[in-house]
Amino acid sequence: MQIKLAYIISQIDKALAFEWIAEELPSESLDLCFILLHERETALEQFLKQKNIRVFRINYRGKKDFFGAFLKIFRILSKEKIQVVHCHLFDASLIGLLAAKMAGVQKRISTRHHSTLHHVYFPRAVYYDRFINFLATDLVAISENVRKILVDREKVKAQKIHLVHHGFRLEAFAEVSQARIQKLRDKYQITENHTVIGVIARQTEWKGIQYIVPAFIRFQKKYPQAVLLLANAKGEYKAKIEALLQEIAPANYRQILFEEDIFALYQLFSLHVHTPIDDHSEAFGQTYVEALAAGIPSVFTLSGVAAEFIQDGENALTVDFKNSEAIWEAMNKLLENPVLQNHLKKQGQEHVKKYFDLPVMITKLRKLYQGKTI
Repeated sequence: MQIKLAYIISQIDKALAFEWIAEELPSESLDLCFILLHERETALEQFLKQKNIRVFRINYRGKKDFFGAFLKIFRILSKEKIQVVHCHLFDASLIGLLAAKMAGVQKRISTRHHSTLHHVYFPRAVYYDRFINFLATDLVAISENVRKILVDREKVKAQKIHLVHHGFRLEAFAEVSQARIQKLRDKYQITENHTVIGVIARQTEWKGIQYIVPAFIRFQKKYPQAVLLLANAKGEYKAKIEALLQEIAPANYRQILFEEDIFALYQLFSLHVHTPIDDHSEAFGQTYVEALAAGIPSVFTLSGVAAEFIQDGENALTVDFKNSEAIWEAMNKLLENPVLQNHLKKQGQEHVKKYFDLPVMITKLRKLYQGKTI
């Protein structure tokens, strides 16, 4: 007998992770549908329709649509006789879990996608986090860091939490055609002579880009052809990052709001840098995994999931938090040592395969929905 499962997701347009889940998760024992909270048809909705996966869109622009969204989700869950809901992101978890509880859904799951964001920047939102924790029968922690926050800071019972790392189609990062790479070189005016320092991070304070830019400025003095490529270049800290970029000639940096072919984008990088400012702000940090899967030598601070598998000198180079000097030194060390680069590439790809391959996550999720021990 199939378990009727509904994924409830808020304010997401394009998301490879949910596309992969939609393709891999359904089985003889799982009947999957999606409920999307968004004000328009998204890339994810289009993808699900193309794959003939049932999808319901609820017009949702924010808090003023809360009650209407709640009623619509309640009706869908009741009509579809949903047995398990899995909610992703804040609004979906708050509205979806409440509607599921009112509809009598016995298994109500929420994946926690943020770590200490609310504790540090939005303290009042922690009350809503605690309410979500109460409504859920099960919580998915995407990293040990998130699990620790739920237990230590929010006093959730440990047995309610399940550690399920994000899963990736890792081969997609390693197997990229030269034609796709060249297309992006042309698009962003990157030649093979450029030394590209790649950063994929939203421009918010805790991502630590403000420590990478000064390191690059010093690095460029030694490597005049170096280019700093900042992808996902949006966020409330953007003005401060742009002020720092004024010290770099426009020809030596690129800011990219969004690039759909993320797999080819990594292949433009000579080095990759990701340096959040502390050990707790990053809930997971997909770019830790993606860069290593792509075989790109990397410099990291140990935040989010990195603390669980990154080993200095083994699969990446690690540096102290908020330390431009250390970032600069690590960038130089990597670029000047091809043997080290090759070692990090080989070990990095092996390590991410062990922990973050998509089938590993899919197996754990199926067990969770079936009430089995993960």
